[in-house]
Amino acid sequence: MRPVDGRRHGGGGVSYGVAPVAPFPFRQFIVKMHGRCNLACRYCYLYEGPDHSWRDRPRAASSAVLDRTATRIAEHANTHGLTALALVLHGGEPLLAGAGTLARFTTLVRDRVRPGTAVHPVLQTNATLLTERRLAVLAAAGLRVGISLDGGLPGHNAQRVDHAGRPSWTAASRGARLLADCFPGSYAGILTVVDPMLDPVETYESLLALRPPALDLLLPHGNWSAPPAHLGEERYGRWLCAVFDRWWDAGRRETRVRLFEACIALLLGLPAATESLGLAPFETVVVETDGSIEQVDSLKSCYEGAAETGLDVFRHGFDDVLRHPAVAARQAGADALAAGCRACPLLRVCGGGQYAHRYRSGHGFANPSVYCADLQRFIRHVARRLTEDTARVPAASSAEGGTP
Repeated sequence: MRPVDGRRHGGGGVSYGVAPVAPFPFRQFIVKMHGRCNLACRYCYLYEGPDHSWRDRPRAASSAVLDRTATRIAEHANTHGLTALALVLHGGEPLLAGAGTLARFTTLVRDRVRPGTAVHPVLQTNATLLTERRLAVLAAAGLRVGISLDGGLPGHNAQRVDHAGRPSWTAASRGARLLADCFPGSYAGILTVVDPMLDPVETYESLLALRPPALDLLLPHGNWSAPPAHLGEERYGRWLCAVFDRWWDAGRRETRVRLFEACIALLLGLPAATESLGLAPFETVVVETDGSIEQVDSLKSCYEGAAETGLDVFRHGFDDVLRHPAVAARQAGADALAAGCRACPLLRVCGGGQYAHRYRSGHGFANPSVYCADLQRFIRHVARRLTEDTARVPAASSAEGGTP
């Protein structure tokens, strides 16, 4: 099941040769509440990248779009008997839509799914618009808040500026501390994109100071046709290894780091749900402000229209999206990977890496990740640390008179 570049058709930009597979239902629904952002981060792949579809869409999702989206989510959940689903309110900056709108939409989805289906809503924000009043509204609706930052110091966030070029750090850090101090139960965590030019341990410890219950460390979106900086130097892998050692050697879990926990679980043969590692089926779908149904935004870093499906919530259910060839390819697991990936001993852990990072113009997505060397360095490092530290446990027990 291998996608290859072909002529644009149906907005896809890629032709997929897909063998039939039993689809996995969507369990994470990302809804674009607002299509604009109050910041103008200089590296943003969404607004500064090759896909400009956001310019032709409404600034905010209308009540009609949100009403229909809630119905479609409930329809899909009820059809597939889902006991839980993740609802991610996104943008742009979703708080531009108003905290009340976010809360009402969350309630709408909860009211329409069957009793017994747990809805886990999360807002992803740049934190600059967080106030005590807004957080109270979000908390009352059961919304948890995730924050996007580049690090926990002003210098780490120098590229996160507003449209006038002014730094956002003062407002963002104020919002993060307000969340940690006054609404800790609503704090979902911090998402950070790895910058290999920043000191890894300093970056990690600066984020710890903001007291997140979890960290998401993401590799910058790049591919073989638009490679990330420092490609071939394994800087990203070394950066992740340094942070892993700091996290692993702390003696206690200071915070969850999802990438690290997923890697450990996969090395131990356990399931792990992450888009960056493993072969878990793709279970995420996006609804844009005009009601268009798309694949995840990371694909927009590849080429214009890469995330498009040609479907929308007014005319199509999410089961229609499951039959889309691009989604079928994403759910094909190892069958959709390059031959070299399928033969790699790290296959079950790496899973080919993040899908968008495999793209090469003229060859589609059936390629190794552009971060292949970095991922190998990181995974092998974690495996070595896990093996070494596990081996010490029986030795220590034996020395103390325990069972060898």
